[in-house]
Amino acid sequence: MNSTPISSAQNGVHDALTELVARHVAHPFQKPITDYNRRSFDASMAAWQAAGCAPLILDTGCGVGLSTLHLATRHPDHFVIGIDQSADRLARQTQWSGEPPRNLCFVRADLVDYWRLALQAGVRPAQQYLLYPNPWPKIGQLARRWHGHAVFPTIVALGGRIECRSNWRIYIEEFAQALQQVSARAVAAEQFVTDAPITPFERKYLASGHALWRCRLDLGVAP
Repeated sequence: MNSTPISSAQNGVHDALTELVARHVAHPFQKPITDYNRRSFDASMAAWQAAGCAPLILDTGCGVGLSTLHLATRHPDHFVIGIDQSADRLARQTQWSGEPPRNLCFVRADLVDYWRLALQAGVRPAQQYLLYPNPWPKIGQLARRWHGHAVFPTIVALGGRIECRSNWRIYIEEFAQALQQVSARAVAAEQFVTDAPITPFERKYLASGHALWRCRLDLGVAP
């Protein structure tokens, strides 16, 4: 089934983005963390430690986990944690053929809590992926996009090589602008082409003729 292109009355980077990001930087997110998410985080850390604490990749919002499997295969010397808040998505068929790699684990958790727990624990991932998040395309939905959310400074503080992908150019332009604002490092949106999609959405968007967009920034591993 073809995917419908994203429709929005917004035709460029949101006018309120810079002010919103600055407010989130100035006022750290204080929402209480749930016990359920603490247990999920601890379980994922135990799996990582059992695997020898290899360089860590966070596949955030991994959905059915196909991207996690691909990333683990492409980076056999890393450990990949696929995180999603939906047990239903994590349990679905991933269309993966063959034996799955062992250098990974999946965890059901709210990303807002998971990112903050990781920062509190001193975890510093080598790479962070945000692949095709919900674009929340309505003008009034800016704060629901990850770069407009109060947790965004935490994502940046975790460090590592951050990559975000979307089929909506504006989302990536905004993410790049917010990332540059918080990190004080140059970053730009770019169109890219792949013949090896790693998520079901990426595969569907390519089959539907959508342009794919991404931004990437290597922040290194924070001390």
